[in-house]
Amino acid sequence: MKVLAIDPGRRKCGIAVCGPGEVLVRRVVPTGGLIDVAREWVRAHRVDVVVVGRSTGAPQVMQGLEGLSVPIVQVDELGTTLAARARYFQDHPPRGWRRLVPRSFLVPPEPYDDYAAVVLAEAYLSGRGNAVGSPPGGHPPR
Repeated sequence: MKVLAIDPGRRKCGIAVCGPGEVLVRRVVPTGGLIDVAREWVRAHRVDVVVVGRSTGAPQVMQGLEGLSVPIVQVDELGTTLAARARYFQDHPPRGWRRLVPRSFLVPPEPYDDYAAVVLAEAYLSGRGNAVGSPPGGHPPR
């Protein structure tokens, strides 16, 4: 199963395509260009479901994604920012004096919304993501 996950925001959004145990592609895009990228990636990566975080900008994103040929699920984002930050520093370990600072005190030097999208996708794939209006387990009724 392949999941396209979106962490929506006012000015920028994180977007990622993940499969079980792998991140195929991820990017931070301006909110205005998100829908075009999402439609392209759904086709190019043969995505099975789109997962959208329920936060700022979600209603506009949901509206823009209408008409896709795959199911679209809204999920809660509780804890994704902290998990995304940790994931960022896992991939980009601090160097120099910053390695001495606890990672919980560090802020990535670049946007990391794409990592939030990865966290959403992985939670959904593992059954830990709670789909809005769905029973625990994260997956909508079929």
